[in-house]
Amino acid sequence: MEKLDGKTLDLTKENINTLKRLFPEVVIEGKVDFEKLKSVLGEEVDDRKEKYEFTWHGKAQSLKLAQTPSTGTLRPDIESSKNWDSTENLYIEGDNLEVLKLLQKSYFGKVKMIYIDPPYNTGHDFVYEDDFRDNIKNYKEITEQTNKSNAETSGRYHTDWLNMMYPRLKIARNLLRKDGLIFISIDENEIQNLRKVCDELFGEENYVQEISWKNKYGAGAKTKGFIGVHEYILCYSKEPITNIEAPLNGEQTAEYEKNKDEKYSTRGGYVTQPLMTNSLDDRENLQYSIEYNGETIIPRKQWVWEKSRLLEAISNDEVVFNKKKDGKYSVRAKKYLINEDGSIRKGKPLSLLNGPFTQAGTKEVEEIFGDSNIFSFPKPTELIKYLLSFTVNEFEDKDGIYLDFFSGSATTAHAVMRLNSEDGGNRKFIMVQLPEMIDETSSAFKASYKNICEIGTERIRRAGDKIVEESGKTNLDIGFKVFKLDSSNLKTWDPDTENLEQNLFNLQDNIKDERSKEDLLYEILLKVGIPLTAPIEEVKLNDQVIYNVGFGGVLLCLENEIDLDTVQAMIKLKPEDFETKVIFKETGFLNDSVKTNAIQTLKKNGITDVRSV
Repeated sequence: MEKLDGKTLDLTKENINTLKRLFPEVVIEGKVDFEKLKSVLGEEVDDRKEKYEFTWHGKAQSLKLAQTPSTGTLRPDIESSKNWDSTENLYIEGDNLEVLKLLQKSYFGKVKMIYIDPPYNTGHDFVYEDDFRDNIKNYKEITEQTNKSNAETSGRYHTDWLNMMYPRLKIARNLLRKDGLIFISIDENEIQNLRKVCDELFGEENYVQEISWKNKYGAGAKTKGFIGVHEYILCYSKEPITNIEAPLNGEQTAEYEKNKDEKYSTRGGYVTQPLMTNSLDDRENLQYSIEYNGETIIPRKQWVWEKSRLLEAISNDEVVFNKKKDGKYSVRAKKYLINEDGSIRKGKPLSLLNGPFTQAGTKEVEEIFGDSNIFSFPKPTELIKYLLSFTVNEFEDKDGIYLDFFSGSATTAHAVMRLNSEDGGNRKFIMVQLPEMIDETSSAFKASYKNICEIGTERIRRAGDKIVEESGKTNLDIGFKVFKLDSSNLKTWDPDTENLEQNLFNLQDNIKDERSKEDLLYEILLKVGIPLTAPIEEVKLNDQVIYNVGFGGVLLCLENEIDLDTVQAMIKLKPEDFETKVIFKETGFLNDSVKTNAIQTLKKNGITDVRSV
């Protein structure tokens, strides 16, 4: 019986395996032969001593930190959750570096979009140093003290911020789907550094756009220079994209509204585009004449559409004819704001965002909590909802996982629920937030919120209920499962190196005393790569419980005194159409004879992947 290890995805090993698949000759006994790799790559190797690069003190350690597996786990908190048994949304409380590592196996390549609003490094927001040796211990120490800001007077002002962002972005990229996008909010303090980091981690060829959005009006601002009224959103893709579209924003819809058509008022206004082109590519099917108001219209060179399509558009009143002073006609196609199915038309997004996105976040917080001071500088839900709606490579789906690992007041979760209520989508969110302590003099603390996570989860509760009430849709997923970062549930996966002798003695019982079977269950799911929202059925057998995960994909028994009756019950749960994995607690069998017979019995019934913890 193979033993599970407690490691998260080993990124270094994954990189070596990728090289081995591409160039098997350069990997010898698990090691990369760089001389052979150079010869394979030929002239594409840059071995100059002086070359363009972006570096800072601590960058090498940040890279190493990103590649170091986490020893932690995520413990379920059912009491703090909402609709635990049915929801597919997640709210994770913890250091996002460790959480991102723990999500690697279960969510590798599964996230459709990431949006983050990280600390802007203004000198007041919280930026902390990671502990290379034991980040779980470091996390616990941080959450038990008042957070410290990264002052501008610090000699490591930019360095500390870069060392925080670099490993998190590197790991986050792994979670994106091939068609995935990441949006990062930032201001002028770190926009240049962030752009360089993302060029390196995502690739310059995957840069999509640097978006400017007007976040304030600037009235009454005291400044010796310009009045700053905008911030930035950087957008990168996982792989090069061929096309990107989004619902039309405020500036674009204004253009449509200029042209109202009573006959087609249900489809809003429209804009027009030329149907004659000056280019000539000798396509005879585009060179023809049409009749309009008793006159013959001939394009100077050719039409954009073939004749049947143009005549159909004319009959549907989707073409505008304008006679010019020289007697010739301008012929243009109407593009309506609203599609025939009632959805808002999509088009190329603008790099400048204004309209409904300015200063709405604070008002939303006031509407939800009755106090605008509960959370400072929240992003507007409308802004995030707009980004969530982007279509990549003309493939539009209303499902997918949306991740925010600097979730703050949980605006992204709010936006996901709103968008689902508006277009019938089934999007799921994963929110990750460090439980930063709240200032005891603040309005939030006086309202009984002790940390940011308590604000975020309460916002999701209230916003979800409000969306259901206003939309009348009772089938929306407005719940969330809460998980909290902690050290491993297993002593062997979290050894006490300072008390090794006592630790070895305690291994007679592998599970920590204060941990539950549910704690261990979810840790195992993370380590074998099963999503935390996978369906779990508890099958009772006498006084024991068998966990049936993913309709038989994984079967677990974490009880003591496991006998062959339990094994036979697990065999009955084996699905017919796909393989299953069986996991036991190592010390749980009645005796060694039962363990040996259990393995043989499972093999005879086609179950060969049997593991223990």
